[in-house]
Amino acid sequence: MSENKYHFETLALHAGQTIDATQSRGVPVYRTSSYLFKSTEHAANLFALKELGNIYTRLMNPTTDVLEQRVTQLEGGAASVALASGTAAIFNAIITLAEAGDEIVSANNLYGGTYTQFDAILPKLGINVKFVDHKDPLNFERAITDKTKALFIETIGNPVLDYTDVKAIADVAHRNGLPLIVDATFTTPYLLKTIDLGADIVINSLTKWLGGHGSGLGGIITDAGRFNWKGGRHPLFTEPDSNYHGLRWAIDLPEPLAPIAFALRVRTVPLRNLGASISPDNSWIFIQGIETLPLRMIRHSENALKVAEHLSQHPEVAWVRYPGLKNDPSYTLASKDLKNGFGGMVVFGVKGGYEAAVKIIDNIKLFSHLANVGDAKSLILHPASTSHSQLSAEQQLQSGLSPDLIRLSIGLEHSDDLIEALNEVLQPVESQKEGWLSKLIKK
Repeated sequence: MSENKYHFETLALHAGQTIDATQSRGVPVYRTSSYLFKSTEHAANLFALKELGNIYTRLMNPTTDVLEQRVTQLEGGAASVALASGTAAIFNAIITLAEAGDEIVSANNLYGGTYTQFDAILPKLGINVKFVDHKDPLNFERAITDKTKALFIETIGNPVLDYTDVKAIADVAHRNGLPLIVDATFTTPYLLKTIDLGADIVINSLTKWLGGHGSGLGGIITDAGRFNWKGGRHPLFTEPDSNYHGLRWAIDLPEPLAPIAFALRVRTVPLRNLGASISPDNSWIFIQGIETLPLRMIRHSENALKVAEHLSQHPEVAWVRYPGLKNDPSYTLASKDLKNGFGGMVVFGVKGGYEAAVKIIDNIKLFSHLANVGDAKSLILHPASTSHSQLSAEQQLQSGLSPDLIRLSIGLEHSDDLIEALNEVLQPVESQKEGWLSKLIKK
């Protein structure tokens, strides 16, 4: 099914599925660890990449294959590899192109788990990560050395919600012979096709909006299929690989496979040997979610904008960040790229700071207090003490995370009900001209 023939909404329902012998309309769940070989020659050909097919579910699975093909077409890429989680996808992407002694240049406004992976774990493996302020693309260029193997960004930073100039940073990467890795979780391919802006490797947490219901864990890497791995900066692709029969990934693959050298190395080296595999049941869950992704992203974005506009006018609110607000620092850039909506995340601070934020989170109704985003239900969290608590106070401030920040993942409820739930904790009906939070803090 060609992505050039069908619109996004149609691909979300049909891409990647070939009706099997059972004539099942729904995608079947293939709960099996392994697959029969037709002969010893067939088995050898599969392992040697002379043929493509099923070997072991740690490597691939028919249910997961539908998921991977569907996301590939939605992103406009060449191939995808699904893994056990979003953080596993990021880790596997990095170690596919970098080894001890190499460097990555990354934006500093990252999800806490990614920041810790880059700041504390990768350096112990010999891979150094330099953090820069993403707001000036030239900061990335200044940090590049002959050891740099990739640039890394998030489309919308978690949790501060700064929108990133993907195209400008892609231009920096490409004129230096480097791939751009983009975590596109907060935008999904419905709001932004980062490959069209120059991304070479796209990562999505399937757990979030693609799945949409908080019911499974997974991540996925999409290879754009355009980066020139023979450019001289990536010896893991040009020198014999001891992990795979001495294969030179950028040189020895036959032409049909050459454009997806990165995706193949992800699958056959770290995924095969380290085992961060996704279960077929979770793949099936995410396929169900993707079918309604376009509808949900429209509603998430509409609700989030209404909530953000309301909060920006509330007397007890000190500040609000949402890329769709016309006075937001990211609005000019975000409105240029995000034509289908600005996403489902809103962050804000209240007068009274951290103490007031805690009271709101502990008392709010309708919003679920938990560490996730992208659910059909609305969620609330205090990132500084939870999802980003691994960062030092200095690191939090450098990334733009203040102690009073409240993170809202806006769901699919009626926007009036969400606004009323916020009003109840921001300013009860019985309060006087001065809001109850301000009074409480003064006491």
